[in-house]
Amino acid sequence: MFATRALLGRSVWKGPNIVPLPLPRTLPPSPKHSPIRTQKRAATILPNFVGLRFAVHNGKTYQEIQITEEMVGRKLGEYVATRKRFTYKQSKNK
Repeated sequence: MFATRALLGRSVWKGPNIVPLPLPRTLPPSPKHSPIRTQKRAATILPNFVGLRFAVHNGKTYQEIQITEEMVGRKLGEYVATRKRFTYKQSKNK
């Protein structure tokens, strides 16, 4: 596992933030299964999460993400934006 900014926020002696999540027992996961809904954005992505779909809460709604091998060791909340992009509204009367 590579040292990333996501992992530097927690001391090494504490270990990763492993949150108990209700993982399905059937492997491999089929696309017909509903995603695992969670509000635990600080949970570390483990290698056994690869291929699963999570619905992570962004503060208002749940956004779905598909876990890949490149995401292992990072946090669930890194892949779900909590803020909207700001755009200036242009009036049509000018």
